[in-house]
Amino acid sequence: MHSTVPFRAVILLLLTARLTFAWGTLGHETVAWIAQSYVSETTESTVKSILGSTRSDYMANVSTWADSYRYTSSGRWSAPLHYIDANDSPPSSCSVDYSRDCGEAGCSVSAIVNYTSILLDNTSGQALKNDAMKFIIHFIGDIHQPLHDEALDVGGNTINVTYDGEATNLHHIWDTEIVEQLANGAGAQEFAKNLSSAIRAGDYGWDVDSWLNGVSLNDTLSTGTGWASEANAYVCSDVLHAGVDAVEEGGDLSGTYYQAHYDVARVQIARAGYRLGAWLNLIITGRTDG
Repeated sequence: MHSTVPFRAVILLLLTARLTFAWGTLGHETVAWIAQSYVSETTESTVKSILGSTRSDYMANVSTWADSYRYTSSGRWSAPLHYIDANDSPPSSCSVDYSRDCGEAGCSVSAIVNYTSILLDNTSGQALKNDAMKFIIHFIGDIHQPLHDEALDVGGNTINVTYDGEATNLHHIWDTEIVEQLANGAGAQEFAKNLSSAIRAGDYGWDVDSWLNGVSLNDTLSTGTGWASEANAYVCSDVLHAGVDAVEEGGDLSGTYYQAHYDVARVQIARAGYRLGAWLNLIITGRTDG
């Protein structure tokens, strides 16, 4: 029997284990680089001003700040904001219910709602906006990783697997190893250029026009919940499609498992970057295309 105990109930266990971040450094930086290619000049200028940055990688450079911050004494409160614990029943049933799944300490959906409102509020102080921007850049990445929208086995952290000969867990391979194998040696900027080209070309059957359906500043809660629900559905269709035991006993997952499911990582990283750029454009200019 596999547990649906929320992440926060075993946080001390995970703090002593190998730390796993949604998409890992490569994934988060790739999402940010994609977003940078979709923001308008006005949005870029405003984001740089809020971040106090003149760097060419102004978003990619801060894309993992929230992961470092959560493990500091002053930032420990933010740990629950990196995920939403869907208390569903994969692989037979996947769903996200905000009232059921977003705990009292908050979740990724409530965080996106909150930090978007801060960025929209002209009275917000510079320091508050700086943190809000870094959180938005990170949490829009997080919410697109399927196991950050799942409570089962602590979002897969306690599902033991082998990948490329190394013992690890299911959550970690979706954060890191699958993404690195997919990038095939490319760094984040190059990987992002490849994915941005695929977005523009409509490769892989991607219907990019549909990626912004339902995206609205008038209902940020529905927008965030929609993104979480979309990612969560992959837990049933791909991540755990054959069940936990099949994954744990399925041998090295860098072979047939990767080949069967890597496209989920590819489309979700692309969607996250595209949506992050559009979301920032919407906040700053009122238009998704800036």
